[in-house]
Amino acid sequence: MEISLRRLRAAFAVDRRVLTLAFARMADGIGNSFLIVVIPLYVTSDVVTGATFGLSESVIIGGILSLFGFLNSSFQPFTGRLSDRTGRRKAFILIGLAGLATTNVAYVFADTYQLLVLIRGLQGVSVAFIVPASIALVNELATTADRGGNMGVYNTFRLVGFGTGPIAAGAVVNAGPYAIPSIAAIPFSGFTIDGFDAAFFVAAITAAISYGLVTILISDPESTRENAGAELSIDVWDDSGSNVFDPIFTLGVATLFLATTIGLFATIQPQINDHLEQGSTWFGLQFAAFIVAQVLLQTPVGRACDRFGRRPFIVLGMVFLIPTTLVQGFIATSEVMFLARLLQGVAGAMVFAPSLALAGDLAGAGESGSKLSVLTMAFGFGIAVGPLASGLLIGYGFQWPFVFGAVIATLGALLVYTQVEETLETAASLPGTGS
Repeated sequence: MEISLRRLRAAFAVDRRVLTLAFARMADGIGNSFLIVVIPLYVTSDVVTGATFGLSESVIIGGILSLFGFLNSSFQPFTGRLSDRTGRRKAFILIGLAGLATTNVAYVFADTYQLLVLIRGLQGVSVAFIVPASIALVNELATTADRGGNMGVYNTFRLVGFGTGPIAAGAVVNAGPYAIPSIAAIPFSGFTIDGFDAAFFVAAITAAISYGLVTILISDPESTRENAGAELSIDVWDDSGSNVFDPIFTLGVATLFLATTIGLFATIQPQINDHLEQGSTWFGLQFAAFIVAQVLLQTPVGRACDRFGRRPFIVLGMVFLIPTTLVQGFIATSEVMFLARLLQGVAGAMVFAPSLALAGDLAGAGESGSKLSVLTMAFGFGIAVGPLASGLLIGYGFQWPFVFGAVIATLGALLVYTQVEETLETAASLPGTGS
């Protein structure tokens, strides 16, 4: 393991702790993304019973998926600020991973809508401990010269896990039940589990692997402990007077709109499959196409923004998000939908790492958890709003969720263009831009 990490560290030119953290987030990302595909199937199965309160299945699914994002995002400013005050990133990450592993196992015993809501809510709170502390740790292990590249590597591996999960999840569920042979030396062996339980156990195991990696290989930087307890604040307005909104707040709003467009897809899986006359395998590939583009481009875009500047990539990415979102509402074949999702992923890749790098440039000593939690919180809210919005809008016509996504992407592009300035003073000119 140590030899592999050394080779990857040399290939990606990042701190060992950044690479280890990226691996840990990749592992728990596999498990968490499993649930995005498994929960809708689980809700519509015969296993889950109970009162639906007069709501349709698509609204119930959207509500359960969205609850995770709402609670995750709502708690992130508090956990981010608390990790700044204590200077203990590692402890917060471990608390979150322990909660995530426990709640993944709890799904095995959930047979009512109420229990699913409770467990998904607890998962949202657990992940709120992981995200701000993780991204703050990456930021503090980087410098202005390599911050974009570090953010890109971290997001690449995290998204490898997030993209792998949906592809494997459907296969794990459909291949069940699984017979576990009886082995004398192993307690509790010799039983059968269905595909849903197998998926939940896989998610729990990946969270446990992440916990082990962080425990053994991650440590808090000395500078984080030294700057703990600093006075922290989140600004909405630009105190310098050059713009209306604070740049980090603006990036948070743009990230909210970006994540909302991403989240539109998952809730309306049945409608997409019916519209395109396709099965769950095609849907899994289309869902993962966005992630594939992220995986391929996050690191090169991150490194490019260290050289050419953060702002050009963010602006161009938000602009490209508009047509790649809108077109999904008017596509008639599975292959073209896959291509549209892939191109939408290109747009997202141009925004993610540069936005985090720009916010990291602006964060003062000991403020990484608080400042960067604005972006991670906004992303979580967007992932929550997207499924809820699409679940409500799909009733008016297949195209309307994607029209909504294109509108908010346009607003995000305008905000970034008018309110965010470059932070990299030594940025080279992008070829063909003359800037």
